[in-house]
Amino acid sequence: MDLFLKAKSVRLRSYDDKYLVADEDRETISQDRNGPAKNTLWTVEFVEGEDYIRLKSCFGTYLTASNIPFLPGVTGKKVVQTRPSECNPTTQWEPLRDGMQVRLKSLRGNFLRPNGGLPPWRNSVTHDIPHRNKTHSKILWDVEVVEKRTVHRKTQSDMIFRRTKSASASMKKQISTSMPSFFRTIFPISQIRPSDDKFNSTASPFFKPMTDSGFHT
Repeated sequence: MDLFLKAKSVRLRSYDDKYLVADEDRETISQDRNGPAKNTLWTVEFVEGEDYIRLKSCFGTYLTASNIPFLPGVTGKKVVQTRPSECNPTTQWEPLRDGMQVRLKSLRGNFLRPNGGLPPWRNSVTHDIPHRNKTHSKILWDVEVVEKRTVHRKTQSDMIFRRTKSASASMKKQISTSMPSFFRTIFPISQIRPSDDKFNSTASPFFKPMTDSGFHT
């Protein structure tokens, strides 16, 4: 996921140096070596509350893992384009980092896979589960960031900090309401600070250093 966090738009390059392409028919997906072509550009969208992304083409369609066999009798399924009005969970992909590359896993548990060889396999793209180590390397994609995101997604550390801050405020409120009213007047809760030195009189508002001006003989 972290390879996409700061990315607004990307290009995906396969092991064979071909780019993932949304074809002009706005239905099929293929590969092409022409990287600068507009239809190799994909806008990254995050799925709220999930570690999934959607990839939107220059035509406004989404990369989709269909349930249609690529050919009769084969395990690979077609990867197609879906219009926004037809969006469903099949447009969601889980990025799994592998070194400086990524595998894209569909909700069906398959991986985005570029194909080679003779037609009709040549330059096709399917989603499938690799069964051999040699095939495993072929489902790795290089992520080329074309445009960076100006305001990127909140990280997990940001969320933890906000929860900790909220818990601290809640604790102060509980302490304040449990203290007698005259104590809250003399010692405001905002002045209470934790200290590692329990015997340091200057570290707590409950211990004030005595001065000679307070005593007369």
